[in-house]
Amino acid sequence: MAASGILGLEQIEIEENDVYWCEMRPSDKGRYVIVRHSAGEGTIDVTPSPFNARTRVHEYGGGSYKVFRNEVFFTNFADQKIYRMKLGEKPEPVTLETELRHADFEFDRGLNRLICVREDHRKKGKEAENTIVSMSLEGENVKTLLCGNDFYSSPRISPDGKYLAWLTWNHPNMPWDNTVLWIGKLGKDGSLNERIQVTRNINESVLQPSWSPDNVLYFVSDRSNWWNIYCWKHGAVKEVFPEEAEFAEPPWVFAQSNYVFESRNRIICSYTKNGLWKIARFNTETGKHEEIETPYTYVSSLRPAHDCAFFIGASPTEVESIVKLNLKKRRTEVLKRSSDITVGSGYLSQPEPIEFPTAKGLTAHGIYYKPENKDYTAPVDMLPPLLVYVHGGPTSTVYATLFLRVQFWTSRGFAVLEVNYGGSTGYGREYRKRLRGQWGVVDVDDSVNGAKYLVDKGEVDEEKLAIRGGSAGGYTTINSLTFRDVFKAGASYYGISNLTTFVDDTHKFESRYLESLVGPYPEKLDLYSQRSAINFLNQIDVPMIIFQGLEDEIVPPNQAELIVEALRKRGKPVAYLAFEGEQHGFRQAKNIKRSLEAELFFYSKIFRFTPADCIEPIEIENL
Repeated sequence: MAASGILGLEQIEIEENDVYWCEMRPSDKGRYVIVRHSAGEGTIDVTPSPFNARTRVHEYGGGSYKVFRNEVFFTNFADQKIYRMKLGEKPEPVTLETELRHADFEFDRGLNRLICVREDHRKKGKEAENTIVSMSLEGENVKTLLCGNDFYSSPRISPDGKYLAWLTWNHPNMPWDNTVLWIGKLGKDGSLNERIQVTRNINESVLQPSWSPDNVLYFVSDRSNWWNIYCWKHGAVKEVFPEEAEFAEPPWVFAQSNYVFESRNRIICSYTKNGLWKIARFNTETGKHEEIETPYTYVSSLRPAHDCAFFIGASPTEVESIVKLNLKKRRTEVLKRSSDITVGSGYLSQPEPIEFPTAKGLTAHGIYYKPENKDYTAPVDMLPPLLVYVHGGPTSTVYATLFLRVQFWTSRGFAVLEVNYGGSTGYGREYRKRLRGQWGVVDVDDSVNGAKYLVDKGEVDEEKLAIRGGSAGGYTTINSLTFRDVFKAGASYYGISNLTTFVDDTHKFESRYLESLVGPYPEKLDLYSQRSAINFLNQIDVPMIIFQGLEDEIVPPNQAELIVEALRKRGKPVAYLAFEGEQHGFRQAKNIKRSLEAELFFYSKIFRFTPADCIEPIEIENL
């Protein structure tokens, strides 16, 4: 159920009376399919097999398609070309170069052209070049509108067609560190003139620029510590909705949307507070706002349409779904669930947001799940094992929603703690800044202290503590096992074991990420070495299982192989599973299933229990 039954849902788009979104299908080798929902035809696939609507800009993608006058434009993953298709017809390529990647599409209706972010990989051995370009819908005819910055995103045209807004940032910043909002006047020939810098260029993350129906520019900024909504009017920036809450998520992908315009002076927005998402309606003239009650605790990809709003929603008992919200009747209707599988409440553990003490007298956050399975009762004198689940990013977060890959563990008798360690999003800029220069320290401290907190409360077995994580979560996992003695086992999914190698091997988007997380490189080479577990593997005395995609360009396989070989030579229990055809994050159902079962099998041998599942054994060396 956790492997093949769950679709990934992304990027809702509205065109006339139809709703579009993108589905990632694990059962189809992780292929991304654009689908359309209309009142007359229901839900149907738009892009045919084998087309895969996924862009590789920034490697993480997002914003891979746009719909315009019942035509779909999308980036195809295999060749990274832009394709154009009329509904029901065969896609035809718009671009020819396979080394050019495109994302974050916007239509200029006045000049009948497409505007988007372009990432140019044609200069081998050199860093990719990012620009904003336009291309005529009558032929490729590409013009570069903006260049010179390291990164661009969010080209957005004003409703009257006179202005273009966009975001820029430069190394070593990430978009949640420092971005700049600009506008430029569009000439009759489509050229960009009279560029104005709207926001300051220091200690401010600006996201999601959007124009109101009356051509006022809005955006999200964390200048008040929280990602709140602002507007730019008459040359001045004004706070629109002040709240100790976050109205955005970290922009790992393009085309995110957490607020939309119901009318000229009314905004429908989603925001997160204390780990829970809510929807509100806000009047920009009166300043009044009201919460719109829904059953969802996570809301993303908001889009407006005719007295309705559409969004991707989830809750502790409901998987991610495409949801229609009737703004007049305050009713929700599910158009598509990410899974048709339903799980009885007796098998679901309810998430509990918790706070716990951590290093330096601070408080950290997490989501705690107790074991739950109505068919079984644990012995009264036995505490459950704890699995500390470390999210990736590290600038990311976990929410209190139904995640079957957590319920996989809780239904088998594990307690799970998802740690939103210092540096996670959803708790303000200052909380995010805790990780500045402290990656490998703060995240490890919070993961360890979260486990100790539950031990001290008598919730879990101190002798059966395990930690797992993918990507940056894998890094925290490996470091927790290397530099602390709390956990008794661990699982790393495509985790980083050598920071200095990561600096050289990774892609442009993250190539300077570690400068804020660790320090300038190579000036702080000593810190990179101190926080790289590969240099201290003689300190690991804990069994580990390691998973890796062989086509991963974000954390290449050699990262995993180095740590496996070191554990092998040290005679420590280790298992290694590498998957062909997988990149950074497993998308194929068979591999997701295999990795979950292999991890369970591994813990069963380490913690000495017999799993209820019939699992194909894995080789565990040195056991």
